[in-house]
Amino acid sequence: MARYDSEDSGAGTVLAFLAGAIVGAVAGILFAPKSGPETRRAIKDYAEQTEEELLEKAKEARAALDEVIERGKRYVAEKKADVEAAVKAGRDAMKARMEKEKSHGEG
Repeated sequence: MARYDSEDSGAGTVLAFLAGAIVGAVAGILFAPKSGPETRRAIKDYAEQTEEELLEKAKEARAALDEVIERGKRYVAEKKADVEAAVKAGRDAMKARMEKEKSHGEG
């Protein structure tokens, strides 16, 4: 079953941010009571601000992704160690059993 953490939704946050930015830009253009050059300048400023915010959100999403990847690596390493320990215990138990059976057969 999938587990969802607020940290794991970095991509969703970026997509929501982009959607909001686009809707905001369109609304700004449609309802702007400014002249053409003023509107274009406002859109340019808004686009630059949005780009900066988007880059920051992308950095945050990347950091969150890196943390998730690191947690995954630690989890795999822990489980690998558990499996290796279980295999070793199984081999040791089998070896002890075979030696026990061998010693009973010689007696």
